[in-house]
Amino acid sequence: MGLNYSGGFEETVAELAEHEAAGLDIVFVPEAYSFDAVSQLGYIAARTRTVGIASGILQIYTRTPSLTAMTAAGLDYVSNGRFTLGIGASGPQVIEGFHGVRYDAPLGRTREIVDVCRQVWRREKVQHTGKHYRIPLPAEEGTGLGKPLKIINHPVRDRIPIVLASIGPKNVALTAEIAEGWLPIFFVPERAHEVWGESLEAGKAKRDAALGDLQIYLQAALCITEDADTAQQMLDGMRPMVALYVGGMGAKGKNFYNDVARRYGYEEEAEKIQDLYLDGKKDDAAAAVPEELVKAMSLIGPRTYVEERLQAFAAAGVTTINVTPLAGTPAERVSLVGQAKELAADL
Repeated sequence: MGLNYSGGFEETVAELAEHEAAGLDIVFVPEAYSFDAVSQLGYIAARTRTVGIASGILQIYTRTPSLTAMTAAGLDYVSNGRFTLGIGASGPQVIEGFHGVRYDAPLGRTREIVDVCRQVWRREKVQHTGKHYRIPLPAEEGTGLGKPLKIINHPVRDRIPIVLASIGPKNVALTAEIAEGWLPIFFVPERAHEVWGESLEAGKAKRDAALGDLQIYLQAALCITEDADTAQQMLDGMRPMVALYVGGMGAKGKNFYNDVARRYGYEEEAEKIQDLYLDGKKDDAAAAVPEELVKAMSLIGPRTYVEERLQAFAAAGVTTINVTPLAGTPAERVSLVGQAKELAADL
């Protein structure tokens, strides 16, 4: 389950004990340009006992590689080995617009950060000479007093799972090569192979067998209901979020999510959504989101339909569904998670 960016944190955390009992495996905490995810993850770790906790995601530009590794080791420590490190490049709107840091070389930086993290967790003296990071800093670039150091504490695990959020062809190939898991967005199982299959195979061909099989975590809204009107209301409720990403997360020609919609075959729709959104017509942009798209990437409808969609996701290689339970009360949300867990148990 994923937490909301902008509200309801305390209420959701209060429900987590019940979600644990209902079979919830892992909870993702996003960051974007909202509250930081780390403080919230620490709070969740203290309030839970068995559910995994994951950053979904920490962007790669404003934390040094060593700090990212230290943070992951710390969260793994306070959760007694329950943390998964989700990282990603985010986008220039957030990195340059909110943080004031140059958005460059996402692939190269990601590869180097993963290498440094794993050195830290193995308690090696960190030494890295890359294009983007040099540890220790060369003498001619600083005081000359830097020396290789290893983390003081003994991490709970020397291999914390790393999940990369990626959607571009080269980023996905890198994910399949070096990460334990992949966190895509707008995943349509029937079309995923034609969009990402070549990249996944290219990355897996270089993959270290010690990493195991690539785990795929996808996000999906969840509402199991026999009432057609309720299902339609929930599907319509997804449209503004899709419009935000496809239409508003980037400029013309620089919107990764818009590119994914186009690669799914929605070229005209993606163009229209973006034009409307950037023109300030957000409601019209939401209305232009194809229902076929929101329906295909969600778990909304009768129980038998949701079961069919879970089977389709599993057939496409998905290993974990990061659900957003759509219901008005805590009891209803817990029930949805439990039902989904039951339906997925035999897959």
